[in-house]
Amino acid sequence: MAGMDIDGNVEKAARRVQVRFVTKLKGPFKAPPSSIAIPSNLTRLGLSSIVNNLLKAGKDDWNPEPFDFLIDGELVRMSLEEFLLAKGISAEKILEIEYIRAVAPRKEEEPSLHDDWVSAVDGSNSKFVLTGCYDGFGRIWKAAGSCTHLLEGHTDAITSVCVVKPRVAQNGADQIVATASKDRTLRLWKFDADESSDQIKRIRAFKILHGHNASVQSVAANPAGDMVCSGSWDSQIALWQASGSDTGDVVSVKKRKKNADEEDPQVEEEAKSTLVGHTQCVSSVVWSQDETIYSASWDHTIRRWDVEMGKDSLNLYSDKVVNCLDVGGEGSSLIAGGGSDPVLRIWDPRKPGSSAPVYQFSSHSSWISACKWHEKSWFHLVSASYDGKVMLWDLRTAWPLAVIETHKDKVLCADWWRGESVISGGADSKLCISSDVCVL
Repeated sequence: MAGMDIDGNVEKAARRVQVRFVTKLKGPFKAPPSSIAIPSNLTRLGLSSIVNNLLKAGKDDWNPEPFDFLIDGELVRMSLEEFLLAKGISAEKILEIEYIRAVAPRKEEEPSLHDDWVSAVDGSNSKFVLTGCYDGFGRIWKAAGSCTHLLEGHTDAITSVCVVKPRVAQNGADQIVATASKDRTLRLWKFDADESSDQIKRIRAFKILHGHNASVQSVAANPAGDMVCSGSWDSQIALWQASGSDTGDVVSVKKRKKNADEEDPQVEEEAKSTLVGHTQCVSSVVWSQDETIYSASWDHTIRRWDVEMGKDSLNLYSDKVVNCLDVGGEGSSLIAGGGSDPVLRIWDPRKPGSSAPVYQFSSHSSWISACKWHEKSWFHLVSASYDGKVMLWDLRTAWPLAVIETHKDKVLCADWWRGESVISGGADSKLCISSDVCVL
């Protein structure tokens, strides 16, 4: 039936479609299974409003929750009618629509201030966040604004950090982290992750790794937690012993007096081996499996290396310089990369005979500085850019799920923390934590 708007123009009433809302969510998030008729011109906001009305029936304390919607496994990012038309889906039968909690931060923590650019961040340990800064210091944060340890020793900016996680569980007192720097060295640090103190504890590295002859751009630990690898402006990837000291490679041992009768040894070591093949800066490394390292370079390539053989087994060419790299998604097999344009690219090396990306996301407006898969999701990843934005992505739609604009300058690094927070660092000298992101 036609209606009339305030200017007297006849407007067509939206067609109605029969839908059934289904979900894998538990308990209070389950809507009644019966089908209902809804207007076909609804977008996700309208659909979310309907689901919230269904869920709050009989509940006085219901807080409205933002939802996203999937039809045949694809996220709906237009009106229902436009989606059905675009996908050739009949509106004559009952349409099954799956709803999930919207993946977007519901809370912004107070920024954690640094003295210079926050260039590196690692959130892989739920007890703390590790940051690297252009002031040459690494920092351990237990929570927003709560710095517990200061890692001092580098003589130039820190470019990359990583948490070393041994397979054999250690107590918190033996937590090892690694840092890479423009001073051409890597350093390994040990601290007590369970220690609580009102004072920031200053610690120095127990091991200094020498061997690169240019700035070290990236560091990553192997899954076993006994080795780290690094990528450098010298175009090489170096492999280092992370655990204990291996006297075969010890160059020297420095000692510093802690008090009158105790000395603190500091070991210097050389690389165990190097992987050679890139022709320009190795900007990012990921050690995804014990025998597999992935690397990205300014020579426009992404390579997969066989650690034992010391050779590359895959060489993907990119149109642009590649700044950042991560491996994850389905089967931990998808390669995400970003570089000197605004496009986040995803490759699937399992597809034979094609080095073209399987997904390209183009919502950023400047270089992409970081990308990171969610550890427990096949679909979700985060990206950071010099445009000052952090974006959350789902492979099931071409548009970002959320755009986080907490930084006032270039965003240089980003990661997930505790599975439900996005952490990022930038040229505004801030570590920002956006929390309560419901991915699973």
